[in-house]
Amino acid sequence: MLRSPRNALWLLPLLLLLGTPLWLPSVNRFLAPRGGYDPRFAEPVKSSPIQNFIMDEVSITLTSKGQEEWQIDARQAYTGAQDNEIELIGVNAMYIGKQRPPTNIESKRGRYLVAARELVLMDNVRISKPTQKEELRTDLLHYYDATKMAVCPGDVEIITQDFHLNAGSMTYDLSTNGYDFGGRVHIRQ
Repeated sequence: MLRSPRNALWLLPLLLLLGTPLWLPSVNRFLAPRGGYDPRFAEPVKSSPIQNFIMDEVSITLTSKGQEEWQIDARQAYTGAQDNEIELIGVNAMYIGKQRPPTNIESKRGRYLVAARELVLMDNVRISKPTQKEELRTDLLHYYDATKMAVCPGDVEIITQDFHLNAGSMTYDLSTNGYDFGGRVHIRQ
């Protein structure tokens, strides 16, 4: 015989296991999903054709505090892979910010991220300032409208009347007109 009630604790799991046929059907009925199963709910949601677009000859105007800063024209625009993303082909843009001479920008492709207010220009990007007779060439340019920063993570070439500059990367702050070059920098006069 068992002398202590504590020694009888091993009997509890044994009784629970032996009583399974009595209580398991009730638990199964209680835990069963209600309302049935519809296989349509397991399929991925198809996107609506209204969300996708392709447009020819597009013009986008970016403003900051009520002032026009950018006029972006593209030969074609279409929806990107993510929400709030517009892909651009044949980009021809003009920066007309406060008290600055106009800056013309061309590239073969571009992407505008609406939520982040970021313009990405790719493939043969050319930025020219006709009044100062300067031209910048690169293959990738990121413009962050919120911070007014232009970043070229790859090779950059700047051509002016006075010098010819090649650098591994460039960051340009539009609010201070400050350049920061990275990688190897070569200047020829």
